[in-house]
Amino acid sequence: MSYIFNGIQQAFHLLLSGDPSTYSAIFTSIKASTCSILFSLLIGIPLGFQLGHNHFPGQKIIKIIVNTSLALPTVVIGLLVYSFICNQGLFGKFNLLFSIKAIIIGQTILALPIVIALTSNAIENIDKNLHLTLFTLGANKIQVAKTILYESRYAIFAAAAVAYGRVISELGISMMVGGNIKWYTRTITTAIAFETNKGKFSLGIALGVVLLLIALTVNALIMICRERFSVQ
Repeated sequence: MSYIFNGIQQAFHLLLSGDPSTYSAIFTSIKASTCSILFSLLIGIPLGFQLGHNHFPGQKIIKIIVNTSLALPTVVIGLLVYSFICNQGLFGKFNLLFSIKAIIIGQTILALPIVIALTSNAIENIDKNLHLTLFTLGANKIQVAKTILYESRYAIFAAAAVAYGRVISELGISMMVGGNIKWYTRTITTAIAFETNKGKFSLGIALGVVLLLIALTVNALIMICRERFSVQ
């Protein structure tokens, strides 16, 4: 068991000394995950609002599909994206395979159902009398939508935090479409898997510590949002 403690000691040395390969993987993960979350929010919040606020044919079926997508394995998403962006794929001419852009695409697909489902649930839980009150006061549809989204802001922020925690810790997508290329597409999770397999436990533990700190921060934000949302 001594190698674990030695690994932890070396891990903090790597972090404190600013080891380039360690921070390269960290920054790549943060860059890809942040971009994918922004895209998933831009797409998912309007779709989640429509799903939770309006009633239309096939709504229940769409909800079932969205909820089922929450459990979609990352390797399946990676395989799906790979099939579209490989040389023989529909978007092969854009040379997206083994790039950060490919990771962002895959992680956006991973985060999107989370944002849609949690936003939809937040909208559905808004007091129904709010709609009547706003229309009585003369608000138009856009003003009503803005007010409802504002009232659901803490729940939506929690949805973003949950989605971010999911994408920052995924492995399958980054490995399959990113290729784990050092200094370019290597992320925290792919680096942990690769370096540990080579016996470099210190680097794996260092990145694991960073991943745990990010997860801790995300969970703290989720707890804060839930508490504030429950008070509203």
